[in-house]
Amino acid sequence: QLQLVESGGGSVQAGGSLTLSCVGSGYTYSSYFMGWFRQAPGKEREGVASISTGGVRTTYADSVKGRFTISRDNAKNMLYLQMNSLKPEDTAMYYCAADLRRACLGFTCAYKYWGQGTQVTVSS
Repeated sequence: QLQLVESGGGSVQAGGSLTLSCVGSGYTYSSYFMGWFRQAPGKEREGVASISTGGVRTTYADSVKGRFTISRDNAKNMLYLQMNSLKPEDTAMYYCAADLRRACLGFTCAYKYWGQGTQVTVSS
């Protein structure tokens, strides 16, 4: 069983930056494909970024390309999402997710493990 806990959310003005973190439990953390998702009120959950087990391969939603960077530190069981040039439409609850399946590099996989979420609010 993998447990995930996000942190780093908050309120920021448009154009600002935030870094989200996600710590995972379990000694097999490095075997998991990881992703960040978000859900705004009244909207469906959407994939933001995903990363391979070794951190070499990444994917991004078109809406965040060039602004967000996903990374991981397997030695620390950590996943990060650096968010720059934030926009009001980035306001949402952000979740990290993990799964062992290779197909989970991307956003079409039904990730097995999820964190509780951290709120990001961007004001104009």
